[in-house]
Amino acid sequence: MIHIENLRYRTLAIDSLSIGTGVTSVIGVNGSGKTTLLKLCAGIAVPDTGSILIDGTEPRQAYIGWVNEFPDRNFLFDTVSDEIASTLRFQHRPPGEIAGRTDEIRKQLGLGRLSARSVQELSGGEKVLVALAAAMIQNPRLLILDECDSHLDARCMQIINQIIRQSEIPFILRSTQDMETAAESDHLIFLENGRVRFSGTPETVFTGLNGTPFYPMSWKCRT
Repeated sequence: MIHIENLRYRTLAIDSLSIGTGVTSVIGVNGSGKTTLLKLCAGIAVPDTGSILIDGTEPRQAYIGWVNEFPDRNFLFDTVSDEIASTLRFQHRPPGEIAGRTDEIRKQLGLGRLSARSVQELSGGEKVLVALAAAMIQNPRLLILDECDSHLDARCMQIINQIIRQSEIPFILRSTQDMETAAESDHLIFLENGRVRFSGTPETVFTGLNGTPFYPMSWKCRT
C-alpha cells in the first residue's frame, strides 16, 4: 500500500490518502497538482511536510520507474539498446545481468528490431515504449506514467496498457486526460486545486463528479 499522510508541498495538500495495488489514474484539470503528486511519489520532489511511504519505504529508497510525457527530452543515450540499459548501468549492475535483462525487456516490449536504431529516429509511440522499457528494466515497485498518452493514438495506448497490465509491477500510477483510459483503471484519484476531491473506483469517482450514474464520457478534463 502507498500511504500519504499530512502532505504539504507548494499548492498540494493531502491529509490522508491510501493507494492500493493495481493501476491508479490521477485526473484533474491542468494545474490541479497531478504531476506534482507523481513527482512526490517518485522521490523527484520531497514534501515540505508529511510523508509518502511505499509499503513502508520512502520513495527515494524504493525502485521506481518514471515515464515522462515527452520521453525523448530525457533520453541520455543515442541507441535504443543503450537507453534501455542505462538504468541498470547507473546502478553498476554486473555486465552479464545488464545484457540479459536488456534482451529480455526488449523482447517483452517488442523492441528487438529497433535495438540499433537512434532514439531520435523513432516515432512518438516507439519513444514511449523505449522509455517504458528503461523504467521497467529494474523491476520497479512503483511505475509512474506522467500523461505519456497525451500524444499517442488508440493503438499505441492499447499496446502500452496491455504491457503494464501483464507486468508484475505492484503499483502503477499514471496521470491522464483521457477519460476512457481513466475508466479502465482499478482506482481513480480526482485532484482539484491541489486537493483530493474524490478517490475510489472509476464508478465511484465519475458518479461523484457527475452526480449521475457512472458514464465516463459525460465528464471531461477541461483545461
